[in-house]
Amino acid sequence: MSRDHDLPRVPSRRVVLKGAAAGAFLAAASGAPAVAAHRKAAPYVNPLVPRRADPHVTRHTDGSYYFTATVPEYDRIVLRRSRTLNDLSTAAESVIWRAHTTGPMGAHIWAPELHRIDGKWYIYFASAPAEDVWAIRIWVLENAHRDPFKGTWVEKGQIKTAWETFSLDATTFTHRGSRYLAWAQHEPGMDNNTALWLSEMSDPWTLTGPQIRLSTPEYDWECVGYKVNEGPYVLKRNGRLFLTYSASATDYHYCVGMLTADADSDLMDPASWSKSPTPVFTSNDTTKQYGPGHNCFTVAEDGRTDVLVYHARQYKEITGDPLNDPNRHTRIQKLGWKPDGTPDFGVPVADTVKEGS
Repeated sequence: MSRDHDLPRVPSRRVVLKGAAAGAFLAAASGAPAVAAHRKAAPYVNPLVPRRADPHVTRHTDGSYYFTATVPEYDRIVLRRSRTLNDLSTAAESVIWRAHTTGPMGAHIWAPELHRIDGKWYIYFASAPAEDVWAIRIWVLENAHRDPFKGTWVEKGQIKTAWETFSLDATTFTHRGSRYLAWAQHEPGMDNNTALWLSEMSDPWTLTGPQIRLSTPEYDWECVGYKVNEGPYVLKRNGRLFLTYSASATDYHYCVGMLTADADSDLMDPASWSKSPTPVFTSNDTTKQYGPGHNCFTVAEDGRTDVLVYHARQYKEITGDPLNDPNRHTRIQKLGWKPDGTPDFGVPVADTVKEGS
């Protein structure tokens, strides 16, 4: 996803000025005090959505935010909609698709992403057969209705990659007129769990041409518990493409890494991508947020401020398999920018302090 996809339609300056003038006139006529045209946005609420991991938030051209994420039961795909980011916290949640009781798409429904492509809605997600729960692959749903809460979600099938191996966390974006898919997959013969891959697409569910490896776990911080690169997501800004991803096991070692490519480079040339030797977003004992990762990006209500969306836990120690611990919560915070034009992730912010607490 490019940042441009999240930008709502902006009214003309003339329309805005006319609306502001009309509002001032009505306020004066009623004796009510005039209201400033630009209110300061409310601080973000964190956690935003409890027990929702691998979050995906997109701002559509209708001005609404759409939210989906992994649910702890791993058995369905949910969707929320609101006019503000904070309101996603209390927005009604609809189940738009459920896992099959048998056969393909029957288990481990993970990491859905909602995208609007050529006038239709698509959801990319990972799943496994009910009888073979670790044979995880990437699947696609399509909905032709303008409202993703209505219409019919059609199963378009599995995205076929070069190998029938463990694969997940697909995301799609466009650049210079071409559509791409980035995802995580195990490459046969490689000593890792998953690496990151990139391919061009001929349609929203079909890859075309070569599939290139962008990154494989190599640094110590990418190999704690498991050798993992997963959850890729793309932000285009300042003449570059920033591709973030998550690394290591899904406990407090989970963290975010980043690849960077020049916007004028050949994205299908692995040499175009440089990798940060250190993670860009990690657990923080001061704010008590652990295992931040599987992030995406959206924009604030002003249409300009970049926002980081991710999940994290509020405690460090986990009993048993982290995948069985349901308390990965969706969180959001402003994304900063460094003088050199690269993202400044900062640290995962502390929980919101509720009034009276």
